[in-house]
Amino acid sequence: MAAAPASFAPPAARPPGYYVRRRLLQNKPAMLGLGFIVLCTLVAVLGYWVLPDNSPDANNSLVQLQKEPPGFSATILRRPAPQEATAPDNIWRTWWQGRESRFSESPIGGYQLAGDSVLIRPYRNHSALADAPQRYSLAQVAGHAGPVAALRQEVEQDRIIRRTYWLGTDKAGRDTLSRLLLGTRISLGIGFVAVLISLALGMLIGAVAGYVGGWVDSLLMGLMTVVWSIPGIMLVIAISLALDSKGVWTSFVAVGLTMWVDVARVVRGQMLSLREKTFVEAGRVLGLPQSRLIARHLLPNMTGPLIVIATSNFAAAILLEAGLSFLGLGVQPPAPSWGLMVNEGFQLLGTEAGLWLTLLPGLAISLLVLSFNLLGNGLRDAYDPKTPLGA
Repeated sequence: MAAAPASFAPPAARPPGYYVRRRLLQNKPAMLGLGFIVLCTLVAVLGYWVLPDNSPDANNSLVQLQKEPPGFSATILRRPAPQEATAPDNIWRTWWQGRESRFSESPIGGYQLAGDSVLIRPYRNHSALADAPQRYSLAQVAGHAGPVAALRQEVEQDRIIRRTYWLGTDKAGRDTLSRLLLGTRISLGIGFVAVLISLALGMLIGAVAGYVGGWVDSLLMGLMTVVWSIPGIMLVIAISLALDSKGVWTSFVAVGLTMWVDVARVVRGQMLSLREKTFVEAGRVLGLPQSRLIARHLLPNMTGPLIVIATSNFAAAILLEAGLSFLGLGVQPPAPSWGLMVNEGFQLLGTEAGLWLTLLPGLAISLLVLSFNLLGNGLRDAYDPKTPLGA
């Protein structure tokens, strides 16, 4: 008796997002870019909590230590500041604004304890001879009186420290590593705000132009063409002049207002192709208002192209901010913008310090922009149904 043929169950239906995620996960360059972006985001979110120098803007300047190479170490004497902060430490204030130093720091060439005093040998820098040694009482260095043994222990453990500058120092004697890490907050912040503004404005104008059509479309297309023809830097300069301000938040808004045209053109093109679909006609027959048709039924069908263009705009915003800061039109000192750091290194080209101060932030900009471009390419392929799906 012949055996009954085996029955094969049809494969379970998967939502489109499942295949998008699989294609993206199989794209190694895109995942490498995403990993670097996540790492930079983590550094930006943690902010001052993870910085070697957590002073506001990582601006703890020791002029004697200016223009030192990576891996440089120095002995630092920490004495109580003349106006020591009396407010208790606030972990959230430190995260957002940094922590004001409670000490007055100065590099020293060495020290020697003698009775109830400490003999300090001044630091010898690149260009100046060291001054004569100076003598301080242990109470002066510690900031309070007490038994000599306890003061000696406190001075050696807490008031005289050894500090390593892993990426060297800039021309003001600030820690390059701290400023480079804190610069991720500005670069990612300006990219995030710029993308939000460009998406909101571009989706609104593009959706109205594509769905309504007629003279409204012609008018808005004319506006897009005019804005498109003006260089982004010129627009940012004009917006900064109109707002009569320069700084971090002005740069955020100005960069965002220059990038909406790309989004508007994509949304308009998608809207022109979708507005004649059957589900849109059914919505009109049911009497749905145009605003609901656009917001609830048309725009969600553009998720893929909008995500791809958002990653592209993110990279473009980072580059634009770096260029503006390099020219002195964006983020202002002492904020640690990568473009501003490149400018500082450019002024010192020809020296070893100038090489590192130009190379390090330039490399950070390049890697972050490359990561967003790789992720954007990966998302474009992931949302394309024709992209082969691996096993």
